[in-house]
Amino acid sequence: MAEPDPEPMASGAAQRLGAPETLGISTLDPGHKPPAMPPGRHVTIRVRMLDDTEELFDISQKASGKVLFDLVCSHMNLIEGDYFGLEFQNHQKMMVWLDHIKPIIKQLRRPKHTILRFAVKFFPPDHAQLLEELTRYLFALQIKQDVSCGRLTCNDTSAALMVSHIIQSEIGDFEESQCRSHLLNNNYIPDQMPLIDKIMEFHSKNIGQTPAESDHQLLEVARRLEMYGIRLHPAKDREGTRLSLAVAHTGVLVFQGHTKINAFNWSKVRKLSFKRKRFLIKLRPDLNSSYQDTLEFLMGSRDCCKVFWKICVEYHAFFRLFEEPKPKPKPVIFTRGSSFRFSGRTQKQVIDYVRESEFKKIPFERKHSRVQHNIRLSPLPSPRPHEVPTEVSFFVHLQQTIISISPAPCSHLHNKSLNCTLSSFLTYSYFIELFSPKTFLTKNHHVFLKHFNILLFYLISVVSNSPHLSASSGHSHGMVNGQKSLELCSHSPNGRQPSPLTSPLLNDAGSVRTDDEDEVRRKRFPTDRAYFIAKELLTTERTYLKDLEVMTSFQSAVGQDEATPESLKKTVLSTFEPLHKFHTGFLREVEQRLALWEGRSNAHIKGDYQRIGDVMLKNLQGLKPLTANLHKQTEVMLELEKACRASRRLEGLCRDFELQKVCYVPLNVFILRPLHRLSHYKQILERLCKHYPATHVDFRDCRAALADVSEVAEQLQGSLSKMENFQKLLELKKDLIGVENLVVPGREFIRLGCLSKLSGKGLQQRMFFLFNDVILYTSRGMTATNQFKMHGQLPLHGMTIRESEDEWGVPHAFTLVGQQQSVVVAASSLTEKEKWMEDIQAAIEMAKTSNGHSSELLTSNLTDNKCPEDSSAEAESEDDITASHTSLERPSPHRGNTMVHVCWHRNTSVSMVDFSIAVENQLSGNLLRKFKNSNGWQKLWVVFTNFSLFFYKSHQDDYPLASLPLLGYSVTIPSESENIHKDYVFKLHFKSHVYYFRSESEYTFERWMEVIRSATVPSSGACVLNNKESHAH
Repeated sequence: MAEPDPEPMASGAAQRLGAPETLGISTLDPGHKPPAMPPGRHVTIRVRMLDDTEELFDISQKASGKVLFDLVCSHMNLIEGDYFGLEFQNHQKMMVWLDHIKPIIKQLRRPKHTILRFAVKFFPPDHAQLLEELTRYLFALQIKQDVSCGRLTCNDTSAALMVSHIIQSEIGDFEESQCRSHLLNNNYIPDQMPLIDKIMEFHSKNIGQTPAESDHQLLEVARRLEMYGIRLHPAKDREGTRLSLAVAHTGVLVFQGHTKINAFNWSKVRKLSFKRKRFLIKLRPDLNSSYQDTLEFLMGSRDCCKVFWKICVEYHAFFRLFEEPKPKPKPVIFTRGSSFRFSGRTQKQVIDYVRESEFKKIPFERKHSRVQHNIRLSPLPSPRPHEVPTEVSFFVHLQQTIISISPAPCSHLHNKSLNCTLSSFLTYSYFIELFSPKTFLTKNHHVFLKHFNILLFYLISVVSNSPHLSASSGHSHGMVNGQKSLELCSHSPNGRQPSPLTSPLLNDAGSVRTDDEDEVRRKRFPTDRAYFIAKELLTTERTYLKDLEVMTSFQSAVGQDEATPESLKKTVLSTFEPLHKFHTGFLREVEQRLALWEGRSNAHIKGDYQRIGDVMLKNLQGLKPLTANLHKQTEVMLELEKACRASRRLEGLCRDFELQKVCYVPLNVFILRPLHRLSHYKQILERLCKHYPATHVDFRDCRAALADVSEVAEQLQGSLSKMENFQKLLELKKDLIGVENLVVPGREFIRLGCLSKLSGKGLQQRMFFLFNDVILYTSRGMTATNQFKMHGQLPLHGMTIRESEDEWGVPHAFTLVGQQQSVVVAASSLTEKEKWMEDIQAAIEMAKTSNGHSSELLTSNLTDNKCPEDSSAEAESEDDITASHTSLERPSPHRGNTMVHVCWHRNTSVSMVDFSIAVENQLSGNLLRKFKNSNGWQKLWVVFTNFSLFFYKSHQDDYPLASLPLLGYSVTIPSESENIHKDYVFKLHFKSHVYYFRSESEYTFERWMEVIRSATVPSSGACVLNNKESHAH
């Protein structure tokens, strides 16, 4: 047998494994090949990979750093290489990143004796932004290194949890003796011995978790740590205090030890520079900040300053810019300052490229990296009928079929048509093991369905690529010894083990997913309306579970304080813990069903899982025993209000919790979420029953589930309307000053909004609050929280209302004539005027039947003095960042997004009916967003609630990064002139602010339009509660 020609050391992994040459894709150049090698003397560069293997690359000394980096990425078939870099120790013993623009000869003094480390350079805030499985695997390896060397510091629990995911990915499911032996022989964290028991405890909970899922969980834990992605640079402040500087996607950070003590967001930084040893941060002017205009830090040397300045420049460009900055023109005579610039694609360009380009990806599937397989390559004896179930016998025969028709691994090394590579051998042995009876008895059936198509593709590729198949299959029982074959195929020419990063383990290296296959997958994706209704259940359930987690966090935060009464602790704990546990299981079942429906495990071929009614029926019946917990929501809110009145300390604790980012709506709204969720289930089931014909397999279950949820919802409806009113009064109480007894028995909220009050000084903007017994008018104060100061009150008993536009010559004016005082007000539009007059008239009629009952309000100031107005034009964080469309990192102030403030800024009004409709129309899911003057679409997780859109990077985030109050906005479909040539796009518009949002289907498009219109087009009819239904608190 002829020996194969030796491969050069610098050949790419795909080429070394027999794959087509075009599979090596440069990460910095959209082309399919790395840039051409410039002429000149070649030198061998040694690169240490993240798995601690070393690779050699033969490259010209005149080549730029970009050429070498592209070769490394091509070697691994890495598409998202822009997150990584090559670092090395320069002649000053400092770790620096290889510059992509400069020639290598100018950066490495002794190239032969320098080892470059391939490492993660840019750490995104959310690993969901990493679109390739290989990229996430590399990030997991980086986290493993950082934890091992002590760079990623954390508490013992987090460290043990991360190690448990690492060993799950390495050795698989928990087995006590194996796990303990593995931990004794391998050190993952400093001082690991005391934590072994805790690591094993966590590992035992990871059973069934695949290596890819373990990587995902590892990154999820790591990204929440304060030191995630942090590289500390020693420095001192002006007083000589030892500090450390670091840079992250948000901006420049300051650490003292391993504790972050300050952060300067990119939006606040005007300029970064250095002068000798001094590193300078120039901030934008901020009246509310106590910082000086320029901050100065002293570093070890000028080179230390320059190294840190460079990485800051690169981080800012990568995360904040839309595209790579253009090089500055070279000056003719004099030069001033550094010419350094970021070279490469920005994060936005990387994401857009991976999503939209049509390159052919090499499949990458994670394997357990330290499991020693003992694979039998001879056929297994057939089991006896009484020993193996009938289903298992099918897999035994299938296993024998694979053995009989597949070529012996590596027995035809001279035949290139067989593409005998390491990956093809692992594919073959993988299915031998997968379809064994033992494996079948220990795994779920859907695991086999998931891989069955892969098996078929493999066998087809073998048949199509092997003209000698019939000859080889005839001798399939006389196979080469498996251990020898593995030894021959798995070693590189120099005798070293190849890096697993270079091997697509599951698929043949020559088999690539084509665009036609992608098209087939898109066509096979569910398009039935029922699927998207079920998906709405999934997305809203994810949001609901996050809201329940807020309440469990509140219970943990407040329950530990001595000021919290035991009765309140017991009530909150007994109410929300069982609900959280139940809905965690419910969400898991819904996710599994949708995964089957979408065809991720090929169960859609049968069609057995294209329904959701059975899952809902089962769980809604399981929810019935928890109805008592739902009735406790009223008790929780009353108990909390009573306790806050009795303890100022507890009131402060609740206020502090409300100001946290996770509490994105008022706390009392979270308390009522379980009651509102029932109406959401009811609406979803009603839509399914309306969509299905009576003969559909899912119709009966949906109808039964609808009957169950309707029964529970009707039982709670009476208390729900009362508690919504109580919750709204408590919320308004926080926004008003000068009102001490707003929450009294019998009072009902009807409408709030802006009207212009006519006085001796002309028309002045005032905020009016209409209740069933009184009207309050206020102005926005200049307090720290911008609360509204009360100016006066008008009891409704004995009041009349009349139009007075002609009388005063003021558009949309009307007069409120009370027994002691008359007030002339003007609305912003005819529609607003009609709403106010209709609601006030209805409230007056109701007050006539209340036997003159009116609760007098205690106020601190009733004089109508002019209150200085706030010059702010907008209260929304999205509008604040329109000057820099690259970010969602600037959330608006918590108090600035309450409905009272939004109505003040938008000069509009909202009624209790609108609040009720908004509660029924909550929605969440992924949308693509585009600004008016931007080109690309950004994928966001969007939650609609409380008249606002809340934006997240993914559904796994704990708090929103920005919000957009919708009152005053109009929602339309883009016109042809706007050049939005996409399906299912709607447009939000308010003054100069324009946003485009794109949904995935016609159903989701209709639903988003429906819920947003409920917020942007408030109701015009009054719907005041009957006085008989009023309640006492």
